[in-house]
Amino acid sequence: MTRVLRHSSATMSSAARAWLLLTPLLGVLARPLAAQEPSQGVRIGLTYSAGTRPGLYVLPLRGTNADSIRAILTRDLDFSDRLSVIAPDSGVPVTGALNYPLYARLGAAAVLQLSFNAAGGLHVVVHEVGAGRVLFTRDFPLSGTLHSAEWRFRLHAIADEIERQVTGAPGIAATRVLFVRGGTLWQVDSDGAFERPVSGVTSALGPVWHPSGTKVAYTELRDDGTHVVLRDLATGAVRRISTRRGANSSPAFSPDGRTIVYSSGEDGTDLFSVPMDGGEEYRVTVGRGSTNSQPSFAPDGRRLAFTTSRLGRPEIYITDSDGANPELLTTSGFGDQLYRADPAWSPDGRFVAFSTQIEGRFQVATIGLRDRAVKQHTMEGVNEDPAWAPDARHLVFTSSRSGTKQLWVLDTESGRLRQLTHGPASRMAAWSPRLSTAR
Repeated sequence: MTRVLRHSSATMSSAARAWLLLTPLLGVLARPLAAQEPSQGVRIGLTYSAGTRPGLYVLPLRGTNADSIRAILTRDLDFSDRLSVIAPDSGVPVTGALNYPLYARLGAAAVLQLSFNAAGGLHVVVHEVGAGRVLFTRDFPLSGTLHSAEWRFRLHAIADEIERQVTGAPGIAATRVLFVRGGTLWQVDSDGAFERPVSGVTSALGPVWHPSGTKVAYTELRDDGTHVVLRDLATGAVRRISTRRGANSSPAFSPDGRTIVYSSGEDGTDLFSVPMDGGEEYRVTVGRGSTNSQPSFAPDGRRLAFTTSRLGRPEIYITDSDGANPELLTTSGFGDQLYRADPAWSPDGRFVAFSTQIEGRFQVATIGLRDRAVKQHTMEGVNEDPAWAPDARHLVFTSSRSGTKQLWVLDTESGRLRQLTHGPASRMAAWSPRLSTAR
C-alpha cells in the first residue's frame, strides 16, 4: 500500500489508485528512458506553476537503518509544505534508469533515489520527471552515533538540500526551536524530536537566537530584578547585556548580529540599543511612562516593530531603528478588545505576525506591510507568541488547543497545523536560523 503525504484527499485517492494499478510494473518495464546528467551552471529547482506543490516520489531504500533514514527524510520533506510527497510503504528499489512516464502518471514531478555509498554515507539522486533527466547527484556523510541528535540533524540538512534542488529554496528541517518550560530554557528539533534543556539555564523568559545560531539571549529572573543575558551555546559562557535597574526584558538581535535591542525601565519601559562589541548604549524610544517592549527587526535592519501602550492599550508600532518616524501599524479595528502585541517581522519583510484578542481569547494573525491587510490564522483555543521560521512561511506559536500550553507549527499558506512539543506546558518559542552551516 502507498502512503501519499498530500493535503488534498482528491489528489491522494488519485495517486493511490494509480499506484495500485502500476505497482506490478515496477522493476520489470523493459524500455526505461535514459537519464541525462545535469548540466553545470544551470538553474536550481523544477519548473512548475506558482502556488502548486510538485509531487516528489521517494523510492525505497535498502540497507541497515534504511527505514529510519527514509522515514526522517520523507517527514522533513512533507513538513516543508512545498512538496507533495509520495512514499510507498513497500517496493523494489530502482538501481538503473527510471521509466519517467510511469512516475509522471503517479503524479510525480521529481523522483528521489537513495542508496548507501562505499563509505557508509548516503548517495542521493534527484530526477526531474518532465525533462527525463537527473537533476542532482551528491554523496553525503552520515556522521554521529546512530540515531543520535547529531546523526538525525545531518539527515535534516540532507532533506533541506533535496528541497533546495527541487523547489529552488532550502528547507527548514535543519533548524531548532527554543522555548520556555517551567522557567527553564529548552530546545527541540524542527520535527519535534529531541526535546532537551539548555544546560545551566534555570530562570529564563523570552529567548531569541543570534543570527549565527551559536548564541541565544533571554530574560533572566534574579532577586534584584530581570536582566538580559547572552549565552554561548557551545561554551556555556554568559554575559549580562542590560546594566539598568528595574525590568529588563524582550531582547532582539539585529539581522547582522551586531546590535541587540531590549526593553528597560522602572516607571514604564523604553527600548534601548546596545552594540554587541560593548559600545555605547542608545535610547530608541521615549515613552514618557508608557510601556514599550517586544522589539522585532525588519530583515534589512532599518526598522523595528514593537508593542507600546502609548495609546492607552497595547498596539504595534513600527519605527526606524534609531527611533525616528514612529508609526502605528495596527490601525484597523481587528480584534474585539483592540489588544495587539507580540510582533514578529517575517524574514522576507512582507508581514508582521502578532497576537490579538478576538471574542476574549488571544489569536495569531498577520498584517501585510504594503496593504495593511490583516489575516487571522487561528481560532481554536488560546494562541499567542508567534515566531517565524527562516522560510518566512511557517510560524511557531503557543496554543492551548491540546488542553495544555504547547508549541504548534502553522503553515501560513495552506493553514496546515502540527503539534511540536508534548508533555509539560511549553511557551515563548523562538525559531533558529538555518543551522547546517553553523555546525
